[in-house]
This record gives sequence, C-alpha cells and structure tokens, in this order.
Amino acid sequence: MEAVLTEELDEEEQLVRRHRKEKKELQAKIQSMKNAVPKNDKKRRKQLTEDVAKLEAEMEQKHKEELEQLKLTSKESKIDSVAVNISNLVLENQPFRISKAQKRRDKKAALEKEREERIAEAEIENLTGARHVESEKLAQILATRQLEIKQIPSDGHCMYRAIEDQLKEQDCSLTVAALRCQTADYMQSHVEDFLPFLTNANTGDMYTSEEFRKYCDDIINTAAWGGQLELRALSHILRTPIEIIQADSPPLVVGEEYPKNPLILVYMRHAYGLGEHYNSVKRVSESHAQQVTVWEPRRSCCGHLEQISTT
Repeated sequence: MEAVLTEELDEEEQLVRRHRKEKKELQAKIQSMKNAVPKNDKKRRKQLTEDVAKLEAEMEQKHKEELEQLKLTSKESKIDSVAVNISNLVLENQPFRISKAQKRRDKKAALEKEREERIAEAEIENLTGARHVESEKLAQILATRQLEIKQIPSDGHCMYRAIEDQLKEQDCSLTVAALRCQTADYMQSHVEDFLPFLTNANTGDMYTSEEFRKYCDDIINTAAWGGQLELRALSHILRTPIEIIQADSPPLVVGEEYPKNPLILVYMRHAYGLGEHYNSVKRVSESHAQQVTVWEPRRSCCGHLEQISTT
C-alpha cells in the first residue's frame, strides 16, 4: 500500500513540474508574440490580446484535465489495490480445495496403507498363532518319516492336485479334471454310501436326490473343495489307500483294505485365510534327513500370505 502512495506522489509531482515548465514556455512564446506586434498597431494588439487569452485558457483547461485524470487514475488504482488485498485475504482464509482426482489418489493410498498394516499384523500374529504352531507340529511329524511338505496351490483344487502329485510318483498321469469326473461318477453310482453323510446347511436335513445330483455336478464343473467323502471315493477308484497327516490328530487312512503303498496328503486346518488346505509330501534327501523343516508365513509378490520353509 505504501508503495502505491509513493508512486502516486511521484506522478503528481512530475505532472506539476511539467505544467510549470509548459507555463514558462507559453509565457516566453507570448512575450515573443508581443514583441512582434508594433505598439501603435491597435488592431493587431487587440487580436494579440485575444490570442494570448485563448492560449492561456487552453493551457489552463489542459492542465486541469490532466490533473483530474491523474487523481481519477490514482483513485481507481487505490480501489483495485484494496480489492486485490481483500481478494487475497479471502483466498488465504478459504480452505484449500482438493480435486476429485487427488481425493481418489488419497483414498487409494489410505486403503493400500491399511492393507499393508493388516498384512503386517497378520504376519506378526502368525509367529505365535495357530498357523505357525500347526506348521511346526507337521514339520516334526514329517521329519520323523523323512518327509517334507510339497506345496500345492490354494485354488479350490488342492486336494485333487495333491492326489495328482502323489500319483505321479507311481507313474500314473491322471489329471485333476479326470480325478474330479471319476469322483463324481463313483459317488453317483454309490449313492447309498455317500448321501446319508450330506446334509443341508440351512435345514440340517439329509440331501434330497436333486441336491445330491447338484453336489456331484459341482465336483466336475466348479472348484468345489474336496473332503473326506471325495477321498473315500478316490481310494476306491484308485484301489489305493490314502493317508492324511494332521497336526493334532493321528493320521487318517481311507481305503485301508487295499494292499498298496498309500498316497500321502497333509491336511492343514490353518494354512490360509480361507482355512482348510491339502498339500502333498516328498522324501527328504539324505543330506537333509536330519534337518527339520518349519513352514513360516510370508507375503507373496501379490500381497497374499504364503509359506516358505526354514531349517
């Protein structure tokens, strides 16, 4: 504001100086005009007087208008300056407005941070949680038999994939799809052996024929989890015993009546966030036979918790 006032004073002073100079120049011009007219020439003297008055009036009017214009400009400048100051003050007092795009970015960052925190908490909890305890117990059980876990993806097909993996050791190349189809066919052909063990979760009633048919269709056409009923069917199909090693219970064997080396699966109740999971097993090499494998949780590249082995 002080700078504006100083600038206005400078402009007014310059204008007054210019006016003073122009008046001096006009007086010099008038004197020259008077000297050019003889004193005894009354007619030209009269005309000279009128011309001088006109010149002085014109200069007076010109100086008056310039002074008024300067004052008007100065006033407008003051108003503009006050308006700018008020505008700046208002803007300073207004809260910063965040764009929608920035809001979306902030929300995404907050969700990602929350997700990372949940994963970190889960990993810490797993060090003393049920998953870690279960993994240690299974590692000890398997070590006594010179076995270790062979990881199977947790995709709904884990039981069938574990069976598929075990069959490869016996030079049998049945695929997951084939195992699912044969399981459903066998169960439909032996309804009386399986239907009594299936109940409706909402009513508690035994499955109807239609519900049982849909159950078998889901075995073929979806990633429906397999359980003890499907293992029983597979043991009959393959005419091979299937042993399921568990952390807190003795091994469960289905198909004991068949005189073959069993297929061995590991049942993990707390393996993943979804809960139950089946893995396969493999023999421990001689150089590692004395080492115990403990399965620890870690975060995979896509952010999910998976397990890695440590010895």
